[in-house]
Amino acid sequence: MPKQSTNHVLLIRPAEFFSNDQTALTNQYQHSSQEKDKDKILQEALIQFDNFEQMLKNNQILVTTLDGRIGCPDNIYPNWVLTFEDKTMNVFSMMAENRRLEKSENHISFLNKTYRTTIDFSNFEKDSIFLEGTSSMVLDRINKIAYMGVSARSNEKLALQWTNLNGFELVTFETESHNGEAIYHTDLVMYIGTNLAVVSLDSVKKDYQSKVIKSLSKSRKVMEISREQVQEFCGNCIEIKDVDNNPKLLMSSAAYEAHSERQKQTLLKYYTEIMHSNLSCIEKYGGGSARCMVMELF
Repeated sequence: MPKQSTNHVLLIRPAEFFSNDQTALTNQYQHSSQEKDKDKILQEALIQFDNFEQMLKNNQILVTTLDGRIGCPDNIYPNWVLTFEDKTMNVFSMMAENRRLEKSENHISFLNKTYRTTIDFSNFEKDSIFLEGTSSMVLDRINKIAYMGVSARSNEKLALQWTNLNGFELVTFETESHNGEAIYHTDLVMYIGTNLAVVSLDSVKKDYQSKVIKSLSKSRKVMEISREQVQEFCGNCIEIKDVDNNPKLLMSSAAYEAHSERQKQTLLKYYTEIMHSNLSCIEKYGGGSARCMVMELF
């Protein structure tokens, strides 16, 4: 049976980090930054990144860290590639031009030492058709189902092409953020672990709610989070196993604090530990959180 999660993750330590103008229009959770503040923001982000990396290692998670490149303010979020247990990988199309630069020859060559590229959707960028990898699609790897909230960065036709090529079923839906717009990435709304799925039905438009909950509940217990909790990145979490195969849940400290005690107790029925770290600067200026920062290496 396929594994839902892995014990090895890849991180990208940023060479630059600031609010990316090229992603701002579609990211409701990203705050603008001033040019004069870039150095200060980077230094704060690097402290948080280093603490995040060390926290993972302290929890017996295998971590590989690569250096980012200048010109890529979102390099800290390596969601443009997806790996599989059969040691293949897929590369995806990114909306922002400076995010396309993250798919560097160095990083792809490093990954290709272990993983063979079987799909590369980068050519779709010239036609403005985007599918942003592990952020656009939340995967149920065990049952081969991909969940996707349609948005400017998550194209349904391209997702269907991907699922057909990989033998996955596609479950699409429409989302609505606190300001009424579509939520740019699905991994802000939901995540799927081995035995538990967490979703913000408040963030899914009513016509699609029963479809989503019916599909998720076929194989897993489901815990709901609110639209307000999505703003605190409670949906941007991920199951990771340690070297002893203990399932742990990764999130930011903001997300941890935004969970109720009852929700935390529910999570601890499925996870031996809830790992969390302060990512406030990264969340504020990047508009993404803990799940976005890790590339799973299967």
